[in-house]
Amino acid sequence: MSFPKQSEVELPLLKTLLELGGKAEPKELYLKLATIFPQLTQEHLTARMPSNPSIFRWHNLVQWSRQKLVEKGDLDGSTRGIWKLTARGRARATGATANSVEELLLAHQATLKDLVYENESEVKRRIISELQNLGATDFEQFCISFLGPLGYEQLQVTKRGADRGIDGHGLFRQGVVSIRSAFQAKRWRQNPVTRPEIDKFRGAIQGDYDHGVFLTTGRFTADAEAASIKKGAISLLLLDGDAIAESLIRNGIGVVRRPVQLFDLDPEFFRFPAADGFL
Repeated sequence: MSFPKQSEVELPLLKTLLELGGKAEPKELYLKLATIFPQLTQEHLTARMPSNPSIFRWHNLVQWSRQKLVEKGDLDGSTRGIWKLTARGRARATGATANSVEELLLAHQATLKDLVYENESEVKRRIISELQNLGATDFEQFCISFLGPLGYEQLQVTKRGADRGIDGHGLFRQGVVSIRSAFQAKRWRQNPVTRPEIDKFRGAIQGDYDHGVFLTTGRFTADAEAASIKKGAISLLLLDGDAIAESLIRNGIGVVRRPVQLFDLDPEFFRFPAADGFL
């Protein structure tokens, strides 16, 4: 599921502030506001901005919504670190005022940032669809093309009939060290990968490899994810359809980047320490 649009966050942000007494610090708002949008997963909430990994994407979206509300006069932006409702914002949060035609249009108007997020979500959906439509052999070849740019070397597909659950192998470079790694590729549309599949894969590579990667176009069950790290056993990296799509986009593999300039404020730049003797 995609992130909500900036315009869709504005009214819930006002209502959340109203519930908190009319004013709050940003850190109080992010998680409370997120509960209003059931499509937001933990993965969404921990995703970071590609252009600035120090900033969470959800926080950034909320901050942009807050700025738009300040411009509209719904929030008081005069106090640093405190988001406060104005009389207009309080009235809007309680539904005491009717929207004008202009306000209705603004509420449904997508910002450039919304369009960028929607484009990313659409590309992810198309990537997963393309992968699910590949044949089994083609998906294995995709894994070779995908893992290579991520630090894997000497990758090759295992001969059929002798793979023992291993679809390919190679070397994964970590600095000056290369470790033996094997991968398994499951081109599944509906059924999730369960724990027995993970245990079977680990058993197949135990003793011959030091690391494993399990790739699927579908998803993993919670038990499967929990089994990927097991004390005293080989650790496994699990990559589902969403993770593969995100990695392709982030690393520019199989996608074409179109130049779009989108400017944002660096909130840390404007946080100046108060001088002695001044408020």
